[in-house]
Amino acid sequence: MAPKLALPNLAYSLGAIVALLDQLSKFWVLEILRLPEKGRVPVLPFFDLTLVANRGVSFGLFRSDGDLGRWLLAAFSLIVVLALAIYVRKARRWWTAVSVGLIMGGAVGNLVDRVRFGAVTDFLDFSKLYFPWVFNVADAAINVGIALLLIETFLMPERNKSPR
Repeated sequence: MAPKLALPNLAYSLGAIVALLDQLSKFWVLEILRLPEKGRVPVLPFFDLTLVANRGVSFGLFRSDGDLGRWLLAAFSLIVVLALAIYVRKARRWWTAVSVGLIMGGAVGNLVDRVRFGAVTDFLDFSKLYFPWVFNVADAAINVGIALLLIETFLMPERNKSPR
């Protein structure tokens, strides 16, 4: 069994790494690549960098253009991060810690944008593959974390959930 603090620390560390990578990628597209001036940059036949200011939750859902919505979404993100930080303290499996760490890091990355800019900076565009949303590193981490939690919850037999 892993030491009591090892799994929460894994989640917190992974969350910090995800938030840092998310913010670095956004800094790169905004300040170095200067995507706002270019609008769209083709990268591969199926992938572009396209700047979108997302005022909604993930993938633009529940869009809110006003200041009240901005701060309500920011508060919601902060509450989710704090709840997950408490929840992961009771984690008994590394899978849980990784899942929660990905979600926390993604939520923090997008929270920083919402506070700084009033919207989340999205730029990864796979619309040529018929994926209709533009997203970012934080969104990807949140979705992978949720998928891992669902796999753990519904597909992993109890005997396989013990820590290694």
